[in-house]
Amino acid sequence: MGLQAAQRLRDLGHTVIGVDLKEGDVVADLSTPQGRRAAGEAVLAACGGTLDGAVLAAGLGPGPGADRNRLIAEVNFLGVVELLEAWRPALANADRAKVVVISSNSTTTVPIVPGRTIRALLARESDKAVRSLRLFGRNGSALMYAASKIAVSRWLRINAVTAAWAGAGIRLNALAPGAILTPLLEAQLADPREGAAVRSFPVPIGGYGDAGQLADWMCFMLSDSADFLCGSVVFVDGGSDAFFRPQDWPRAVPLRRLPQYLWRFKRGVRH
Repeated sequence: MGLQAAQRLRDLGHTVIGVDLKEGDVVADLSTPQGRRAAGEAVLAACGGTLDGAVLAAGLGPGPGADRNRLIAEVNFLGVVELLEAWRPALANADRAKVVVISSNSTTTVPIVPGRTIRALLARESDKAVRSLRLFGRNGSALMYAASKIAVSRWLRINAVTAAWAGAGIRLNALAPGAILTPLLEAQLADPREGAAVRSFPVPIGGYGDAGQLADWMCFMLSDSADFLCGSVVFVDGGSDAFFRPQDWPRAVPLRRLPQYLWRFKRGVRH
């Protein structure tokens, strides 16, 4: 998805600085603090201190391996928030900069994701997040994947409306894809156990999404047409999220949250 978005942006005449583990204008390993720091600094040097937009599409899915949960936590969460924090001054230097973070519909369709895992990620305690899933065995990586996408979506919504981001003219938004035919999904389909689960997963319109369609969404969310889009998580998943929780959202503010709502209402936006 990120690769196709980069190609579309180049075709439209934009300069794109690609960050990748093996191929790209900037080669960096986002699963390490040193790699994330190097990626942040290299992009800032390449852009001359001004970024008009950013797409955070690097990510790892569920899979085998003793270190998989840590890698998912480091790449999917810290690989997004640490780079964005490093690039925030350059984004603020642009005129109405746009950021698109790739979330996932696993945020709402994967059950029993432990809250302690999400909280550990938001606190940037990757080791604690990994330990929180040790009792889940081979199913832990699917829960870590969902937790990483929930955490990054919450981080985005918390920060999107603040003076540091919205107040600086930066629009933070996320796309939540479903089953998109990418190499990650193809690998899952090729695995006998995972493939059966993927094929049985409800997609109301049927089939799988196309990476190019998601790239079109990214380009739209980077465009002037998205000037009023802020803190949104847009689901593009063939209807799976709506299938599983048709009445969960939208939901009015419940009575127990009214004091907090009124406090925020009175406090207003501080730019």
